[in-house]
Amino acid sequence: MLKDKIRNKQAGILTYGLTPPKETNTAEKITEISQKQYERLKGLDLDALVLYDVQEEADRMEGDRPFPYLQTMDPTSYSKAYLSQLSVPKIIYCCVGKYTETQLAEWVKADGDQERYSVFVGASSSQQEVKLDLAEAYKLSGKLNNSLTLGGVLIPERHLKKGDEHIRVVNKTKSGCDFFVSQATYNVEASKNFLSDYYYYCNNNGIDMVPILFNLAPCGSPKTLEFMKWLGISIPKWLENELKYSNDALEKSIVLSHKIFEEILDFGLEKGIPIGCSIESVSTRKVEIEASIQLLIDIKSTMDKKLSV
Repeated sequence: MLKDKIRNKQAGILTYGLTPPKETNTAEKITEISQKQYERLKGLDLDALVLYDVQEEADRMEGDRPFPYLQTMDPTSYSKAYLSQLSVPKIIYCCVGKYTETQLAEWVKADGDQERYSVFVGASSSQQEVKLDLAEAYKLSGKLNNSLTLGGVLIPERHLKKGDEHIRVVNKTKSGCDFFVSQATYNVEASKNFLSDYYYYCNNNGIDMVPILFNLAPCGSPKTLEFMKWLGISIPKWLENELKYSNDALEKSIVLSHKIFEEILDFGLEKGIPIGCSIESVSTRKVEIEASIQLLIDIKSTMDKKLSV
């Protein structure tokens, strides 16, 4: 059970992330997309399915968005209407700033008799106008629904610049977050720097460490690489070159992502940090989606071996 793994602060939690279809799709097209997703995921040994609540984020990024922004379906509605046959817990991302306090309260209280999971997401930048900030959303959730298990967003690259991501994680944990999911990971140094500071801070202050799920996303084309960089994903120059000049960038990214995660996992296990993994495809190309599924299978095998020792 996902709830037990989170509560017991277990290593090895494995999730897969999906972005709901575009709102402009017909009902028939959405049904077709969801069925393909179901067929890909139904046989996998997942702890949960992650469903993203996509923001435009143009106000925090310079330059044009490589792929046009189109509004996607509400992840909660998509999960209930189209993915109920997938019998795994759903972790719903929720961009809280678009809700008023009353609206978010209704969302939090819904299905109060069921175990629910969510990752609350704050403003994408200080320039973004919001109706409700992250701190208020955490308080509201804690007050209104004990059956809603909350996760938080972790950005290791931000730790390279500001050196305080471990403090952010600790403060979010105090506000009610029981696990964290990182931004897509290609920078081992940023991830290990964060984990080191997180470990020693928690160790020195008697704080229990919570599960940290590092996100992996294959990159199979220059366009996908451009989009990842636009999103703020930190890709070291050497690694960017490896992808750019490879005869098979997709296969190269899978191999490198696997090695990166294995190094992070080993580092975390040595210190008793409960490391997990969340995998997605940021591209809608079939070949990259299928590569993400293969990566998930490979990562599952690696975690099972290392955690059974």
